[in-house]
Amino acid sequence: MNIKLIKTEEDYQTALKRLDEIFDATMGTPESDEADVLALLVDEYEKQHYPIDAPDPIEAIKIRMEEMQLKQADLIPEIGGKSRVSEILNKKRKLTVEMIRNLAVRLNLSANLLVRDYQLNP
Repeated sequence: MNIKLIKTEEDYQTALKRLDEIFDATMGTPESDEADVLALLVDEYEKQHYPIDAPDPIEAIKIRMEEMQLKQADLIPEIGGKSRVSEILNKKRKLTVEMIRNLAVRLNLSANLLVRDYQLNP
C-alpha cells in the first residue's frame, strides 16, 4: 500500500484510477483497507476542490418528493390548499415558518435547509 495525500489534480486522477481498480476488494484484505483510506482522501480532496452547494429549499422539496413518490396534492396538509402548493413549488410565493416546520417533519428535511433564502420567479 503506497498512499499519499492528494495535493494536485494529477494525484487525484491517480487515486481515482487506483480506487477503481481495488473498489470491490474482499473485506479484510490489504486492498480493502487501501480502498477505504483512498476513498477518504478522495472525498476530502473533492470537498475542497469540487464543492457542491445544497439545493435551494424548493429544489430540495422537489427532490424529496420524487424520492418519496409524492405528488403536489400530498403536501396540502403541510402547505395549504392545492393552489398554495403550486405557488410554493413554482416559486411564486415564499415558504412560511409554519410550512417549514411542517415540511421538515413530513419530508425529513433539515429546517436549516428550508429556511435558506431563494429567489421568486417573476
